[in-house]
Amino acid sequence: MLVVFVLGIALGALGAYVAGRRVWGAPTEGASHRAKRAHIVERMTRELTLSPDQQKQLGPILDDMQAKFRALHEQMAPQTEQIRQEGRARIRALLTPEQEPKFEDFLRRFDEQKKKKNEQ
Repeated sequence: MLVVFVLGIALGALGAYVAGRRVWGAPTEGASHRAKRAHIVERMTRELTLSPDQQKQLGPILDDMQAKFRALHEQMAPQTEQIRQEGRARIRALLTPEQEPKFEDFLRRFDEQKKKKNEQ
């Protein structure tokens, strides 16, 4: 039951991320929150003809949403890591001895790419 709950949260967060990228058209991968926020405000202003007052009110709403998403991500991080490690262990169990070093190399490269992406 807990796994279903955690997966539901993870899928919800992923869905929100994907939907946000499609709706808002995030500027570039790794852009700062400030740059993304400015892009969203500019795009909504253009498409919705927001007044200056609406633009001013939109910024704090976007900041609040971003803070809540970040808190949710941090809250889920331990469970996500546990699922990742369990999955990797299950994959290792089905590999041949010849495949194991290749898998470890694959994971090393995958983790490095993920780390670089998260540092941007």
